[in-house]
Amino acid sequence: MVRKTKQEAQETREKLLDAAETLFHREGVSRTSLQQIAQEAGLTRGAVYWHFKDKAELFDAMMRRATMPLEQGVRSPAGTGQAMSLTELRWGLLNVFWSAQHQQRTRRVFEIAMQKVEYTGEMSELRERKLAARRAWREHNRAAFERAKAEGLMPQTLDARVAAIALMSLVDGLLHHWIADPEAFDLLSVGRSSVEGALASMARSTYVPLLPPLTPEELARFGQEAVCRFTGTE
Repeated sequence: MVRKTKQEAQETREKLLDAAETLFHREGVSRTSLQQIAQEAGLTRGAVYWHFKDKAELFDAMMRRATMPLEQGVRSPAGTGQAMSLTELRWGLLNVFWSAQHQQRTRRVFEIAMQKVEYTGEMSELRERKLAARRAWREHNRAAFERAKAEGLMPQTLDARVAAIALMSLVDGLLHHWIADPEAFDLLSVGRSSVEGALASMARSTYVPLLPPLTPEELARFGQEAVCRFTGTE
């Protein structure tokens, strides 16, 4: 048997990842088999197992190929050990929006991750990896807010952990909304306004409540009314 060169092996791996991306996007992850991926790539099932031990590992590699450059943009500068500045944090988040809107591969894998995979069964082991990645993202954001406090750009009263969670939730919500309905708004424009608005709000040195505290009556009403009043039939 002729041994493949490193370049040939890499080309085979890329074919498999391309095929998996296409099928996962079209059919969904649970409904796609390794045999189908091999056929889509014009390869054998054995070629799949040469590169990946199972579908979960293949899925993880497919996601990493598309999202790794984006993740690098929302992490501390390589090798510096220093937290990001707010300027660097903003650029990294806006780069995610731009890439989702303008790069077909990035958009496809976001659609797959948000709409076409269940982290159960053979995919359940990836759930912890996903959670670990989110924890790391949250920590990078928290460190950026702590740096901003040290530089006098954010008030000392700011809870950096809460700010990090709020910013993540904002970005998550915008991405999910846009992926579900790309015609609803311009992701980069709305994303930039939203991120900059959130940061500006956090930077206010004095906090003046916009609304009065919740009354005992309002607290007692929790769970007493329908949560979702808007349905597809209305």
